[in-house]
Amino acid sequence: MDDMKAWYQSKTVWGALIAVGSSLLQIKGIELSADMQADLANIAVTLAGVAGGLLAISGRLRAATGIRGK
Repeated sequence: MDDMKAWYQSKTVWGALIAVGSSLLQIKGIELSADMQADLANIAVTLAGVAGGLLAISGRLRAATGIRGK
């Protein structure tokens, strides 16, 4: 595995979290279809990517040192 990504960019991780959440909801009498779970996983990965990008931009803007081109 040469390609690495953050845990929040993994559809597998989000799918597992949503599956656990779905199981907990089922205990309360609320059921999510497999399609809805897949859609939620895709949305979560997209939102996590957006949040990561915004965090990186925010960190760069607040950094104490600048960056230099060539």
